[in-house]
This record gives sequence, C-alpha cells and structure tokens, in this order.
Amino acid sequence: MSGRLLAAGVALGRHSQQHATRRLFHQVNARAGMGAGTLRVQRPLPFGAASLHNNVPAVRSISFARTVPKLFLKLARLPAMAGGAAVAGLAYIQYQANQAGSYAKDLFNRGYDSASTVAGGMFSGVNTATEQISRGWGKTKEDLEASSWYQRVMNGEEASRRGNGGSNGKGPNTKESSFGSGSATAGAATAGAFGLAADSEDDNRSNRHAARDDQMMMLTKKMIEIRSLLQMVGQGTALTLPSIVVVGSQSSGKSSVLEAIVGHEFLPKGSNMVTRRPIELTLVNTPDAKAEYAEFPALGLGKVTDFTQVQRTLKDLNMAVPEEECVSDDPIQLRICSPKVPDLSLIDLPGYIQVSGYDQPSQLKTKISELCDKYIKAPNIILAISAADVDLANSTSLRASRRIDPRGERTIGVVTKMDLVDPQRGASILDDKKYPLRLGYVGVVCKIPQTSGLFNRGGGNITNAIVDAENSYFRSHPTEFGSESPVTVGTTNLRQKLMKVLEQTMSSSLIGTTEAIRQELAEASYEFKVQYNERPLSAESYLAESLDAFKHSFKSFSEGFGRVEIRDLLKHELDQQVLNLLAQRYWNKPLEDLSLDVPDAGILGDLSKANADDPIWQHKLEASRSSLTKLGIGRLTAGVVANSLQAHVDQLISNSSFAVHPFARKAITEASSNILKDLSYETSDELEICIKPYKYRIEVEESDWNKGRESMSRVLKEELKTVEDAFGRVENDVGGKKKLKDVIGFIDRVRKGEVVLEGDGAGGAGGFSSALLRRGREAVFLRDRADILKMRMKSVRSKQCANKSKQYQCPEIFLDAVADRLTTTADFFLDAELLAKFFYLFPRELDARLGRNLSQADMERFAREDPKTRRHLDVVKRKELLELVLKETESLQRLEGRERRTGNREVDSSSTATTTKSRGWGLF
Repeated sequence: MSGRLLAAGVALGRHSQQHATRRLFHQVNARAGMGAGTLRVQRPLPFGAASLHNNVPAVRSISFARTVPKLFLKLARLPAMAGGAAVAGLAYIQYQANQAGSYAKDLFNRGYDSASTVAGGMFSGVNTATEQISRGWGKTKEDLEASSWYQRVMNGEEASRRGNGGSNGKGPNTKESSFGSGSATAGAATAGAFGLAADSEDDNRSNRHAARDDQMMMLTKKMIEIRSLLQMVGQGTALTLPSIVVVGSQSSGKSSVLEAIVGHEFLPKGSNMVTRRPIELTLVNTPDAKAEYAEFPALGLGKVTDFTQVQRTLKDLNMAVPEEECVSDDPIQLRICSPKVPDLSLIDLPGYIQVSGYDQPSQLKTKISELCDKYIKAPNIILAISAADVDLANSTSLRASRRIDPRGERTIGVVTKMDLVDPQRGASILDDKKYPLRLGYVGVVCKIPQTSGLFNRGGGNITNAIVDAENSYFRSHPTEFGSESPVTVGTTNLRQKLMKVLEQTMSSSLIGTTEAIRQELAEASYEFKVQYNERPLSAESYLAESLDAFKHSFKSFSEGFGRVEIRDLLKHELDQQVLNLLAQRYWNKPLEDLSLDVPDAGILGDLSKANADDPIWQHKLEASRSSLTKLGIGRLTAGVVANSLQAHVDQLISNSSFAVHPFARKAITEASSNILKDLSYETSDELEICIKPYKYRIEVEESDWNKGRESMSRVLKEELKTVEDAFGRVENDVGGKKKLKDVIGFIDRVRKGEVVLEGDGAGGAGGFSSALLRRGREAVFLRDRADILKMRMKSVRSKQCANKSKQYQCPEIFLDAVADRLTTTADFFLDAELLAKFFYLFPRELDARLGRNLSQADMERFAREDPKTRRHLDVVKRKELLELVLKETESLQRLEGRERRTGNREVDSSSTATTTKSRGWGLF
C-alpha cells in the first residue's frame, strides 16, 4: 500500500467514526464497457437528515458484474490448493528419501567396515599360523641330522612334487587354492583403492592378481613412508624417492582428475588463478579406518573430516601468496587417509597459461614454467593432463614433458573430456603414434554427476558416481573402448597404472637412494663421534640435565643463606634508615639555592649541651624513634629479603645453562617472583603484629647501648667513606681541585652575605655557569656532611656517649640500639616464615613449570634456543632418522627380493604344470 492510499484509508476511517451513516452506490457504466461495479463514495448528508429512511428497508438489485469475478476467484483457488498439496507431498517424499538414503548408506558402511575388519583379522590369523608352522618346520629340518637315505627320500619327494604338478592334488593348484582362501578378502583393499566396490562386477581380477595388487600396495605404502622420512632428513635431492607430478594447462581438467582419484572435491576453485603453490598430496590407504580425513602436517590442524574445510584452507594458503609474486615454490603438504584411495604420492602444480592477464605480472608465464620444470625432473613421474578437444600438438603439458623427458620414459598421458569428441576421434588420440609415450595414454571422463531434485550426493565420496558415469559412456562404445580395444580408459585403470608405475619407479630408484643414505649416515656418524664424542642427547635429557644442575646450585645457595645473612641485610637497611633520620633532624640539609645560611634552633653544635628537660631535644629524639618504629618494618624487611632472594635467583640463572634460554629464564623468574610475592604479603602482616609493642616504647639496656655504640662507629665510618668518594667524583666532573675550590669559595661567600647576587644565580654568577654552580652546591653539601660525620665519630667514641643516660647527646647510638632490637625480631620471624617456605616451594615449582607440565613441543623449543644444543640435536636426530630409513629400505629390498623370487617360482610352476598337462599321455 502506498503512502497516498494509506493516508486515504486513515481519512476514511476517521469519517466513519464521526458519521454513523454512509451511503454506498454501485454503478455500472455501460458506455465505458466496464464489466465490474465501480465503488463511488457520495458525500455524507448532515447528521439526522437521513432519519426519515432509517426504518425503510433497502432493496439491492442483483449485479452480475460483482458476482462473476468472485465466483471465478473461488473456483481458481481449488487447483491452487491442489498444487500446494502436491508440492508439500513431494517435499515430504524428498525428505523421507534423503533420510532413507542416509540410513542405508550408513548401514552399508558399517557392515562393510565390520566385514573388512573380521575378514582382515581372519586372514592375518591364518597368515600368522602359516608363518609359525613354516618357521617351525624349517627349524626342525635344520636341527635334524637325518641319514643319507632319509635325505634322498625327502629330496625325491620334493622332486616328484615339482615334476608331477597337480597329479596328486598337492601341486600348484593346491597352492593356488590355499593361497586364494584369503586373497578374496585381501583383494578388497585394492578394490577400494582402485575405485571398485568389494562385490563389484567390474573387479574381474583373479585371487592371485588381487593378492599381488595388495602386495604391490603394501610395498608402495612402505616406500611412501620412507619418502616422508627422507623429507624430514632433507639435505639435497639425493635422499628422495620419486613422486607423480601433475601438470597441465588451466581448464584442462587437472583438478577433476585429482578429485576423481581422491573421491572428494577438495582443490581450490575460483575465477582467478587460485593454485599458486605446489601441493604435495600424499594418499594413504587405510582399510580399517571408519572415516575419511585430511591432515596438514605443517599446520597442526589435526584430522579434518570436512573436505569443504580442506578446500577453504587450501584456498587461503594459496591466496596468501602476494599478488606481485603470483606463484611460490614453497609447497603445501596435505595428507589424505581413506579406505577408498590408493597409496600415492602426488604433486599438484599451477596450471600453464598462454597469456598473462592485465592484473597479473608479465613474467607469470615464465615463473609457472620454471616452477613446473623444477618438479618434473628425474626421477619424478610426469602425469601430463590434456583435454580431448585440444589437439595433442597444442598440449602445453606434453610440450613441457617432451622438453624434460624427450624419450617419454617417465610420462603418463591423461586425456580428459573424452565425451566431448567422437569415439573414433577419442580412440585415435589414445592410440596416437605421433607423440608416443612408453607408459601410454589413459582416457577419462572425470565429470562429477550433478544431482538435483529429490536425491542429492551430500558430502560423501564421489568416486563410485564418477566411475559409474564414466563406465556407462565407455560401455556404450564397445568398438572403440571395449575389452578388445588396445586403448586404456577409465579412472579405475588410471589408478592401477599410477600405483604400478609409482611402485616400479620407486623400486628402481631404491638402490641408488640406499647408497646415498649409507653415505649420509657415515658422514653423520663421523660428525657425531668427532664433535660430540658420541654423547646421546635429546630435548628431554637436555632439559632434565639443565634443571638438575640449576637445582643443585640453588641447594648450595640455600645452605649458605640463612638467618645470619638475613640479619646483615636487615641491619644494613635499618642503618640507612637511621642515617636518613639523623640527616633530617640533626645534620645538614642539601643546598637548594644560593640564599643566606639561616641557623636553625637546636643545631648540631649545641648537641653536646642537650638537656633531657629541654622539649626541643625531647621532641627530636622521640620523633626519630617513632619514625623508625612506625616505618612499616614488616613490609620493608620482607621486601628487602625477597629482593635479595630474587637477585640471587637471577644470578643463579645467569651462571647456569638457562642463561641462553629466554623461555626457561622467564619461567624461573616468574616462579620465584610469584612465590616471594605471596610469602611477602603474608609475612609482612604477621611481622607488623610482632613488632607492634616497639612502636610505643623500647627499653634500651646497657648491653644494647654498648653494642649500638660499636655498630654506629662502624656505620659512621662507612658513611664518611661514601661521602668522600662522592666528593671525589664531583671534583673530577668539575675539572679538578682548583676549579672546585674556586666554586666552593664563591658559594661560601654568597651564603655568608659577602657577595650579593642579582637573582638566584640560575643563569650563572661570579663567572661560573649554572651547571658549575649546581655541582658546587653538591660539593659544599658533601664537605659539610663529611665534617659532621667526623665530629660525630669523635663524640660517639668519647666519654660523652659512655652510657645510655646520654641518649639526648648521642641520638645515633640510641637509634642504632632501636634498629638492632627491630632487626633481631624481624630476622627470626623471616627466617622461619619466608626463607624456609621459599626454599621448600621453589624447587617444586620448578618441577611443575619445567618438568611435568611441559609438552614435547615445549621441550623441543626450549632445547633449540641454545645454538650449540640445537646443532647437537640436529646431528642426533639426523643420525637416528638415517638409521631408521636405512633399516626400512633394507627391509623393503629384502621383501621385494622375496616377492620377486616367489613370482618367478609361481611362473615356473605354472609353466611346468602347463607343459606336463600338454604332454598328457606322453607314451603315445
């Protein structure tokens, strides 16, 4: 409703409230040709004017122009309601179909996993028992010293078995049946890896072939594991095993081929160039896994089961490459584990381009070509992707592979979009003689079926859907792509070819890689022996050794730091507080300016004449004592001890191996500071309660006086030395004794009034700068302080301060005795409450922070903070990895040799049996 109509409606409602009577007229305008009634609102009559007609019934004539449209609208609602009901029913059917499909799929997967697990366990049990029986029989044969006739009998029996074949039911046919008892179950693993269902009709392999495929997949899996270990070792291209490098131009179907092999849409897609970094894709067949998942080893994201999340992560990692670079050779490592993927090692590279876009660097084409050339070098296998609707002569991937692999020995050609060309044309492309490849071509139709309507795929595996759609196309053209055709087509055959070619290529390069591993291991062992004297080291052992050494040094410190050391710390701190009080109330004050020296009442010169009845001296001494006892002794002394302990801990860290470890240094410092902070708060409050009586009265005994007298003599002597050292530094800063003497003389004359200054001398006076006058004032203060200290030292040692009755004449001794009483109380309490608890808690906190609660990653980070330790760990880790890889490669070589011998025996047995059977009745 528009604003205008809304306003009219409001006005209409307002009129209806004011006037209860309204007349409506339906008119038919015949001349205008209108078929519906026109509503006209007549202007209302004044109130009461229509009262004459209130009791007269109104008669309304029938209007077909008003009735017919309403009837038409009512009749039109019926099909609309029927259509709505039909749509609702279809939606409900779709929902129920989705639920049924999901349940059936989940039920099938659970049944398949359970059957695979049980069958695999049975097959493993049978193999284990067979191996044990074989080993026992071999051991018995070795241990048994048989006679010559027994050996002849045994040899003759074995010869008859080899010669007679299956005549007695114990020949190769028997072996075939016994071996095939578990091959059907074992072949299910490769069936899933090839993209076939376990009971699929397309799986026409014999039991022997299925077992060989399983063995091949096991060998490939071990080789891929060895390749991963070699990547961890690093150090050049000599220590590596080949991978399958996927190259092709943009829009050639490269991503569709990889997604058909994996069974999920996981590669980044977009209008702009989204593949900017190599993707090292490792496929791991996990027959017993209940779910498919992906891992990013370098990112530590864990197992990602949502492949749309994998796609987003890959896109983010690729788009992180700056626009000005466009491509980077820093690979993205992706690992996908599934029971429906083959064991493969693939590398997806950015697609070739012909022309750079206006928003792309001009050298982008060259960068992509150089990046691809880097990866398609030997011994890697080249998977050259080309579209069927593009002539092979114009294939960028074949051109690049021909440049690096001119004889085509390492290149597999994959022709995509086979359904876009005529079958005859597609077959001729796959059987191309102009661009021959030793490994041949494979035609595929990796089009993901688009589903809509009642049923959809969801996020499940798409391999079966692609294979079914692909097979339906190739089966519809049996002449060109049938079993009698010489070409190879289908994603299933592509998977098999990739697995076999990768296994053969890895096997052929395994001998050279093994020799390179031995050489690298010899170099690592020599370095480990010469530089580190074959001393084993790990992150855990290094951390444990460092922590034990630090705890040992801390124990030595705790044994030498006790109550005596605490008392010395506290007494020294309180002595400084006593000197501050004496300076404030008895001694000279620093010179703030060059004003006249005004004598103060109760100056130090009259201290020898101090009278106990004089309120001035009483007030000075009482105020000094009160200031000292109410200074906050608990907080002050606890802080002094805590700071001292923290300083000693920092010193221990600096002298230990933790000095080069910021992580450990921070952890130890935080541990000690947190413990000391908590203990200081608790101890300071309790200590304040203990010294509370001293805040009001302290009785000084003669022994305390004599002790304080000796202590104050020592304190004044140390203070005098400090003052003289400070005076010497000022003298050096000014420029010598003579110049300082001139400045001091000028300041003395000013203070005595002999020289009148204009202003305060801030801008300089008497030929001296303001900075020189400031340093001169400091020198005057230090000179006067030294004179006072010398005078008070004589007084303290004289008979004038012989006993405690002279406390007003000798306030220094009295305040020192008070400080000594406070120190005695504080050191006893702090030793029991703060020091003992800290020595108990700190080592345990170290174990918690640097021992039990550290993860393996934290330990590795800690150990690698030290360059020397990092190098040692690298050598040890490299040596251990090389030993492990060498052990695996040698084991793999033995396994391959055994399988090769077994295959040769099976071939010989089959040929012998065939020859014997063909001879038949040789006598005739």
